[in-house]
Amino acid sequence: MTFSTPLKSSALSLLALTLIGCSNESSSNRSGEVDLGTRNEVVTKSANPEVQKLTDIALNGHYGYEITRSLTTEVGARLAGSEQEALARGWAVQKFRELGFENVVTEEFEINGWIRGVETAQLVEPSVQNLYITALGGSVATPQNGIEANVVHFATFEDLKTAPAGGLDGKIVYISGGMEKARDGAGYGPANQRRRQGATEAGRRGAAAVIVRSVGTDSHRFPHTGQMGYEPDVKKIPIGAISNPDADQLDRIFASGKDVVINLHLGTKDLGPLTSGNVMAEIIGSEKPDEIILIGAHLDSWDLGTGAVDDGAGVGIVMGAAKVLKDSGLKPKRTIRVVLFGSEEIGLKGGFAYVEQHKDTDLSHHILATESDFGAGRIYGLQTGKTDANKAAVRAMAPEFEFLGIELLEAEGGGGPDIIPLAAEGVPTIRLNQDGYDYFDLHHTPDDTFDKIDPDAMAQNVAAYAALIWLASESPSNFKDE
Repeated sequence: MTFSTPLKSSALSLLALTLIGCSNESSSNRSGEVDLGTRNEVVTKSANPEVQKLTDIALNGHYGYEITRSLTTEVGARLAGSEQEALARGWAVQKFRELGFENVVTEEFEINGWIRGVETAQLVEPSVQNLYITALGGSVATPQNGIEANVVHFATFEDLKTAPAGGLDGKIVYISGGMEKARDGAGYGPANQRRRQGATEAGRRGAAAVIVRSVGTDSHRFPHTGQMGYEPDVKKIPIGAISNPDADQLDRIFASGKDVVINLHLGTKDLGPLTSGNVMAEIIGSEKPDEIILIGAHLDSWDLGTGAVDDGAGVGIVMGAAKVLKDSGLKPKRTIRVVLFGSEEIGLKGGFAYVEQHKDTDLSHHILATESDFGAGRIYGLQTGKTDANKAAVRAMAPEFEFLGIELLEAEGGGGPDIIPLAAEGVPTIRLNQDGYDYFDLHHTPDDTFDKIDPDAMAQNVAAYAALIWLASESPSNFKDE
């Protein structure tokens, strides 16, 4: 993700770049039977008949799984601003209508387009070896004939950031450093600094290009892409990410003390203004139709895989949960709005566009917002938002999720990446935290494909989101401090 939008502050941008939804391994099975560990009994059912009805439908169906299968098979990768993302918007409109939703709307907005083109990297000295590399989103291209230069190694991004000015003229900078696995994705923020800011810091010191170790936790020769950023007062230089095994190889060569020369070719292209958009649909509330509960996911993806775990799974989960509620026959008091955000990967563009397009109409009527954007691992935790009213209301709802293996967490949740702009405008948030231990093995790689999704885990997600939107709709609270 990256921010280039001036809305709010740079601090908000930094928060957006480091925010990742949480998750954890649970022991739930298809029937919903879960050993909560800290309790003596196994809880298998909800005491709330409406919640039980919703979760029975979700756990015994493949709502989210089949929706994600459809998106990733019929559309595939959905790069922001591309014809494929436009095809996905058309798919979403048709799918919402097929599923029987109301007020199906597409809201378009403009972004700056980009494509990667040819990308190669070859170790020239001390021996000839090919490296698996991918350009980072937004990177400028190398010259047509590429760049061949000596490489300067920085073990961490901090080492580069604290290096003296100058001394890197004409050289290629290589930034190593690892990323630790964690179920809540806690290692992503620190590791992501080299991807986000590496070109700026190397450019300040005269470098010709940058190569970074992929921001990921796998050991496969799949490089991880993702949006990078430039600062306006620094010369733009190309930047790409190599796979973790290739980074290990470079680390070993540098440890031997030998000089390293690499030939780098990135054929990226800036496409200028293109169209993106958000697609949304609703279940109209029976008693308080003007009060809106928003559940979202992002429709775009990177172009290397088919965008299954990031974020086709989220699309399936939120659409599937709302469909479960429709099929249950229960009538929510408040309106449930499902929003599929466009162009999240290049800087939460859809989230910011949504705020712009709704701030003078119904944004103040949003009482709760959340997003599914952390794969399809089982949900283990529930987080409140920041206000006292939000915390009280979510704590009151929390016991309803225990039979699904979901417990209330002490930390406050931000609702998800595309929800950050809404939260900045005062919309209350809630967060269901998924197990993301393996998420960054797949994230932004060619390996992000539908076969990685567990249908039983996805069914548990759909069940949790269906329960969430029902309970929030029926809550006596508006989740806001008066």
